[in-house]
Amino acid sequence: MSDYAEDTVEIEAQIKRIAVRLREEREKIRISQIDLSFLAGLSQNQVFCIETGRRIPNLYTLFKICSALNINPAVLFETPDEERRQARDTIINLVSKYI
Repeated sequence: MSDYAEDTVEIEAQIKRIAVRLREEREKIRISQIDLSFLAGLSQNQVFCIETGRRIPNLYTLFKICSALNINPAVLFETPDEERRQARDTIINLVSKYI
């Protein structure tokens, strides 16, 4: 696979993670997509499409959503615990092979 194709796959995966994190953060504070759309000044369809990964929000829209959710945008880019665990396990396995 070329570097470009690998980058594209990684970018698409990151976009999906952001969409999932947005939905999780909305659900954590127990508000509906309609409520979020009102608070962020967006349509309910926009929120739905962003949360399902059908639409990629620009930075302005992303910041409006984060502001409405009262979260720091950095929260959307954090590495999930499962990925951290897998990375740690991989490193431990590699180190133990060569010790």
